[in-house]
Amino acid sequence: MLRRELIINFKSFLIWLGITLSIFLISYLMYPSIIENNNIEMLNDMLKTFPEEILVAFNFDISNLDSVYGWLKSEGMVYLVLIVSCYSANLGSTILLKEENDKTIEYLNSLPISRSMILNSKVFAGLINIICMILIIGIFNYIGLSLSCEFDKKQYFLLLFVPLLPSLVSYFGCLLISTFVNKTKKIIGFSFGIVLLSYVLYIISTMSETTRFIKYFSIFTLADLRNIIVNNELSILLIIISIVISMVFYIFTLIRYNNKDLI
Repeated sequence: MLRRELIINFKSFLIWLGITLSIFLISYLMYPSIIENNNIEMLNDMLKTFPEEILVAFNFDISNLDSVYGWLKSEGMVYLVLIVSCYSANLGSTILLKEENDKTIEYLNSLPISRSMILNSKVFAGLINIICMILIIGIFNYIGLSLSCEFDKKQYFLLLFVPLLPSLVSYFGCLLISTFVNKTKKIIGFSFGIVLLSYVLYIISTMSETTRFIKYFSIFTLADLRNIIVNNELSILLIIISIVISMVFYIFTLIRYNNKDLI
């Protein structure tokens, strides 16, 4: 079952991975020309014209852009968190539901396996895909950084762990939501909308003290990049919160899936 799920989702995995790696590859190829001559000074001057809220949202206020690592740990990591979260949401919303759309759920139900085993094989396959995506991108960026500039390796590996936290929550959250609908077309757009809305809420929460409370309604609060950039440490509390929320979603998914009419 697990192998079957990995094979089924492999094409989608390669497409998302290829797009993401292309974004970072372009950055590594272009950055040498950006930092030569006075271009970096012009870039820094341009950033000074941006509203403080935008600088904070992309961590430009605490990261120096005079190297590709400076870009990576600010804007680059924001893009990575957003892309992996969208991929995880898409995976969670379709990994169960597509069996009903393709009518293959009838075949699975005919096998001597329980619904819990079906669910768990899909859950583990999704987790493997998410973790592999982060690891492959991490290795790619490590090689790119090693060839481009000096960088803080400990900080880099801590940053690499961050996308996993919101991605787990978006994956299990959309997995649960998918048990309440019957068509993948309905849930895919909805899952992307949830992630993008969550990101917008996070941006709004950085705009002023009066909107700061909104961050508690966004999964991107779990991706505490600023804490790693400033203090070089992970927040254990956010790791625990991510795991607890994911487990709660999983338990409700298991209950719902075991009681759902799949035919």
